[in-house]
Amino acid sequence: MNPMSLPQQIKPMPSNLLVTLGIKVRELRKNKQMTRRMLASKSSISERYLAELEQGRGNISILLLERLAEALDTEMFQLLNYVANQTAETRLIMELLRKLSHEEQKIALQTLYKRFAIPYSSKQRIALIGLRGAGKTTLGKMLADQLDFSFINLTDVIEDLAGMNMSEIFSLSGTIGYRRLEEQALYETLQNNEKCIIETGGGIVSQLQLLNTLLSTCFVIWLKTSPEQYMKRVIDQGDLRPMLNHPDAMSNLRHLLEEREPSYGKADATLNTFNQIPSESLASLIELLPKNLATIQKNHQTNPLSI
Repeated sequence: MNPMSLPQQIKPMPSNLLVTLGIKVRELRKNKQMTRRMLASKSSISERYLAELEQGRGNISILLLERLAEALDTEMFQLLNYVANQTAETRLIMELLRKLSHEEQKIALQTLYKRFAIPYSSKQRIALIGLRGAGKTTLGKMLADQLDFSFINLTDVIEDLAGMNMSEIFSLSGTIGYRRLEEQALYETLQNNEKCIIETGGGIVSQLQLLNTLLSTCFVIWLKTSPEQYMKRVIDQGDLRPMLNHPDAMSNLRHLLEEREPSYGKADATLNTFNQIPSESLASLIELLPKNLATIQKNHQTNPLSI
């Protein structure tokens, strides 16, 4: 019998995708202790249609899917997050994570990073931490060129996400808003780049979960110098803000450095750039790299180091 001539009363078998969507909708609804009638009212989708959908027979449109996701307080991609070879363990993990608060999910992520961290000898990302004026931008770009890696300034990613510069971010959102953007910027950078040099903001170590994330996914190097040289380098770059209306600027800088040193000290390696020219610091930086990264450097270095 020609499948195209099946009697109308016989319904085609639902696809795996529709079945999975139906299961997800039903599970989310029950987790939120919603009846089908309650979901129908909240989503403006008929109760009869929802019943068909939960049975894996509702050929839902994008617009209805958007309304349904909003009513279930989730994202469309979560409803459509279907993987043919998804294991039972993966589904259970995903269900557990959905029930956690945002803060609990961050803790879970850190636990997974710590337990299943990338082996030290296999890390393909390098993160530079330290205060402004330590040489993160200069050395980061030079090292990226030596390794043929992308150079990513996390501040640029934050500004792109916010659609405004740093001054506007702090003015409108304060430190809390900035920290949220910093977290999002770091996770997006790690997700989108397997091999890169990341220049972080000086205060990223203030967030323990972000420091742990860096240590789990990157070879982390702390660039440091003396307080006087930090200040001089920033001013030499034309930034006079540290000194304007701050007679105790140097004292504050010393205090900040003392406060952050224990966190900076958790880095995989430390480089003191005091009184060094960039080429000297770069040579020292390359010597600190683990073998897998040092090998990449040798393979890409076609000319002697000249800066």
